[in-house]
Amino acid sequence: MEIEGRDFMNTPPLKTVRFGGNVVATLAKFKQGDTSDYELLKHQLADPDIKDAQIINWLQEFRNCVTQLSKDHEQLIYRLPWLGRSPAVVEEYLSFLSNLVSAQTVYLRACLKMVVSNFKPSEFLSVCVDILITQYDLPRSFDQCHQALQLIGRYVPSMVVFHSPQECYVHNLLRVAVYIPSLRRDVLELIISRMLKLDVSAPRGEIEEVEENTVQQELKGEQEEEGLFDMDEDVCSVKSSPAGTNVMVHPVAERLDTLMVVLLAFIKDMCHVNGCLDVERTKDLYKDLVCVFDKLILPTHASCHVQYALFYLCSFRLALAEAFLEHLWRLLQSQSHPAVLRQSAAGYMGSFLARANFLPVATVRACLDLLVPWLHLYIDSQDSGSRAYCDITLHGPFYNACQAVFYTLIFRHRSILEGNMKKGLAYLQSLNLERIVMCQLNPLKVCLPAVTNMFAAITRKYQLVFCYTIIERNNRHVLPVVRSSVGGDCVSTNTNPLDSFFPFDPYVLKRSSKLIEPLYQVWEEPADTEVDTVTTKRVRPVKHRQSCILSDEDDFLRGETPETKGVMGMTPGSYESHLHSPSSVGSPPISFLQRPYHH
Repeated sequence: MEIEGRDFMNTPPLKTVRFGGNVVATLAKFKQGDTSDYELLKHQLADPDIKDAQIINWLQEFRNCVTQLSKDHEQLIYRLPWLGRSPAVVEEYLSFLSNLVSAQTVYLRACLKMVVSNFKPSEFLSVCVDILITQYDLPRSFDQCHQALQLIGRYVPSMVVFHSPQECYVHNLLRVAVYIPSLRRDVLELIISRMLKLDVSAPRGEIEEVEENTVQQELKGEQEEEGLFDMDEDVCSVKSSPAGTNVMVHPVAERLDTLMVVLLAFIKDMCHVNGCLDVERTKDLYKDLVCVFDKLILPTHASCHVQYALFYLCSFRLALAEAFLEHLWRLLQSQSHPAVLRQSAAGYMGSFLARANFLPVATVRACLDLLVPWLHLYIDSQDSGSRAYCDITLHGPFYNACQAVFYTLIFRHRSILEGNMKKGLAYLQSLNLERIVMCQLNPLKVCLPAVTNMFAAITRKYQLVFCYTIIERNNRHVLPVVRSSVGGDCVSTNTNPLDSFFPFDPYVLKRSSKLIEPLYQVWEEPADTEVDTVTTKRVRPVKHRQSCILSDEDDFLRGETPETKGVMGMTPGSYESHLHSPSSVGSPPISFLQRPYHH
């Protein structure tokens, strides 16, 4: 039967044409592109003369296929008539509603909105109030809405302890690692390898863009709606966070966030007994995590969050943090390791020194006392040789170590100088940074421009080294243009840009960030430092989002750090799209072993 284009004012009502199929078959046809029965069902649901027995029959069918009711069927669901109907219809509808919001959480917000919207009569009902609504009908409808709201309210808390298959799997694997310690390293390796695949598939910039777009869309949607009350507080609540929850909109980020909470909970539980740090347990776990770090995390470029597991563990005790820095230092020096791993180790070292706020200034200075003399020795070894020119392929570890020093000083120069400015300046002068900057290897040419310019501004302020002459000379350098073999012109240069990687850049996963944020040094814009506006690329700050460590000014690298897919850039297709926050973290190790997975 033709449905589109009907003149409903001049033709018999559609109720005279009966819907002949069942709901399951209709949904299957709709999925295949046949919408005739689907449209017929929609129109019959809107029929005011439909019998209660038919409504109950359809509600039962809908309840049996609730897992097939995706967001595409939203309008069909909202057409189900229930308000003002018999108690049997209302009871059946509430049973369907409870199944829907527990099985399809995507409907939760919309169902709440639908119920609350019925707390006032519609404009049509208000006009025809004396015809359609008696003094008894309207309060009864309100009572039914409250029944629905109370029912949904009972299911909202249960969502917090809903666990996805991969979350349960990871949790139970980690429980095995508790009572069979010999398997712990293999278990951690398996879990972290899977998490890294998620991590490199969700670049930080992409996550932020998706979250920001969602906030803007929700704000726009709220502004377009006509609410019952026009209060400033309503707008503020929309701006705070998407849907007012800690759930990530980016599906891969949501999966990773959930698994990071589970992993960080395991780390804390394994290292603490009755709330006190167990040194031996912690040392054993540290050794296992460092092995996994060397094998999986260090070689993975562009991971954003998984490495914070080690960051978090190192915060438990200064000796752990210093052991990790010493480990990175050995990797950087080692001639037996590939250059790419040595470069990555330098990146980790600089980023850790800059971002770990639990590191005292003495530890920062001790690491600078290792890095800077090594740079001077490297310059000594190259100055008189045939390779004393700027080329990353020849001097990659050197350039990454330079950038690590510059980056560390950008973040830590205040702590070095505070307390005793004279001694602090004497220490910085003793590093002889001018020799590093002025050497023939020209590190300022290949370091990230944001790092170069901020380092130049800070060192100029304290008269440690004047970098701008070199920066301007590098900027004036005209690269030769040659004819490409495949057609067109291209730039030929022997100095390829440094593939900068700052592994402890801001952490943007919402739930797990609650454990990282207290340990994290955010970027604080120097109010009294004038940065050369000609050579510095200023980047528009991204608006503040709750549950992210990132503030409006953090990070001065924003927009300049390359966001590339990592070597493990593969998105596992078997994961579910939506996960929910796991159980609370921070219980002793014995409870991680014994506690049930739902609390």
